[in-house]
Amino acid sequence: MLSRRSLGKLALTQGVVALLGRTAMAQGRVVSIGYQKYGTLILLKEKGFLEEALKPKGVSVQWAQFPAGPPLLQALIGGTLDFGGTGDLPPVFAQASSPDALVYAGNETPTGSSEAIIVPDTSPIRTVRDLRGKRVAVTRGSDAHWLLLASLKNNGLSFKDIEVSYLLPAAARPAFEAGKVDAWSIWDPYLSGVSTPVRSLATGSDCGGGTQFYLARKGFFTDNLDLLHDVIAAVTRCDAWAQANKPDVVKILARSTGLDPAVVARSVEKIEFGFHYITPQVIAQQQHIADTFAAEGLLPSTPKVSDAAPKI
Repeated sequence: MLSRRSLGKLALTQGVVALLGRTAMAQGRVVSIGYQKYGTLILLKEKGFLEEALKPKGVSVQWAQFPAGPPLLQALIGGTLDFGGTGDLPPVFAQASSPDALVYAGNETPTGSSEAIIVPDTSPIRTVRDLRGKRVAVTRGSDAHWLLLASLKNNGLSFKDIEVSYLLPAAARPAFEAGKVDAWSIWDPYLSGVSTPVRSLATGSDCGGGTQFYLARKGFFTDNLDLLHDVIAAVTRCDAWAQANKPDVVKILARSTGLDPAVVARSVEKIEFGFHYITPQVIAQQQHIADTFAAEGLLPSTPKVSDAAPKI
């Protein structure tokens, strides 16, 4: 099981090394972006829209790749990133441990079907209730973690009723396919990339999940609001391009993930690319997630989500 300290070290391994040259660059300002292998930010990196927007201002862009949202936000809290994207639960964990370190900058159109709790097609497990006493893999602090907890609670269960294996996707997939865990709570593209036939017990649509968020370092928001607006504009432009050019999106994401293009195409087809500013409804859902995890004793404190959602 990965501890927070381990996740922090992983964040340093994945992100800080890529940013060591930041202070030595000739230009006066640098924007550092944390991204994963999937989603709008990898597309933004490939298309170069942000570099195009910032070059006339003498601002450079640095990119750092992360395996999941929790280590990305650890790097953001640590000050080595300015902006990044994650699922719905990582910012809740991050705000609970560092209340004044980040702000919500926006979100993508929710895609609940992009995450699911799955079991092998041959498994006798037919419903979420059948998970009682079973081994379930999930990445701690990820949006799939929320999917798992919400699905259990919706069916009269809790984490005490199952055996949780906290694994990053790279370790969870072979464990699932080898039968070392009975079920896996996971998101795309890993969901669409499972090589064995599976059945879904629940999806993000069942619990208001499947929302991708953009987060900014609090200091970046307060000291460089102009650059944050530029980043948001570039994300918005990239989303518009992606929605209109899904075959090209598939090519980029297949290359970045190493997955079969047919697998990526199934995942991309679910997505409606589009940037949205944070609304009261989104804040309320995030607060519900925070309150639920706090009630389970899984957070060090209960964050007030609205404190991290200023008008941008």
